[in-house]
Amino acid sequence: MPGLPANPAWLVTLGNFLFKTRDGLFPVVLIALIALSRPMLFHDNASQARIVDGVAVTIAALGQLLRVAVIGYRYIVRGGRNREVYAEGLVTTGFFSLSRNPLYVGNIMILVGLLLLWHSTLAIGVGIPLFLLAYRAIVAAEEAYLGRQYGAEYGAYCVRVPRWWPRLGGIRAATAGMTFNWRRVILKEYGSAAYWMAGAAVLLFLKARRYAEVDGSTVRTWPYAAAVALVAVLWGAARWLKKSRRLREDGGSPRSAA
Repeated sequence: MPGLPANPAWLVTLGNFLFKTRDGLFPVVLIALIALSRPMLFHDNASQARIVDGVAVTIAALGQLLRVAVIGYRYIVRGGRNREVYAEGLVTTGFFSLSRNPLYVGNIMILVGLLLLWHSTLAIGVGIPLFLLAYRAIVAAEEAYLGRQYGAEYGAYCVRVPRWWPRLGGIRAATAGMTFNWRRVILKEYGSAAYWMAGAAVLLFLKARRYAEVDGSTVRTWPYAAAVALVAVLWGAARWLKKSRRLREDGGSPRSAA
């Protein structure tokens, strides 16, 4: 059918497996890559290391900002149904009119930022290609499902909208007439945002301690502890708001996995 993406069968099969297991598998792989490697790159050049840190944090923060923007204007469920790819509708508005997978682009940017932050050849050389392949496979599985479900309509959408990087020049037109929903952003995003931000603070602390072993400098623990504590407080406040139902969604967003 015209416009429908052509993906190898093995990639779709891998994507379906990763779609089912990603919530448990991805954190395990990320932690393993960090635990099995040491931050050796740039350890003899503090200025260079700080520049890389700045780039890494910026990439991750931009990824989070993209997710906030996408969810604020339009939310879709990525969890599927019974751990299988599923969609109740084809969402093509908001940021989904600029990229077919803006939430995954945000996820990839956060992961790349965290892996880059660790300054290890294993994390950068193996971790980044591994997660790029994983998300490419998941997208292949979703494309196969959506192609079967929505046929020509999805094919036309694929022709019109790029798979990955959003067409940033069209943001104003894509969100015209839409209301940004901060409540939905807090309810849907507080957990994952807190986890990676706390993780980034821990990585910076472990790396500082590693470099201190090399050059004999002293590591101040309190800035990292304060950062983790702040994230924990914000996470707790968001969770309390959710559980107490003081923040309620607008209930107007169709749910899909497009």
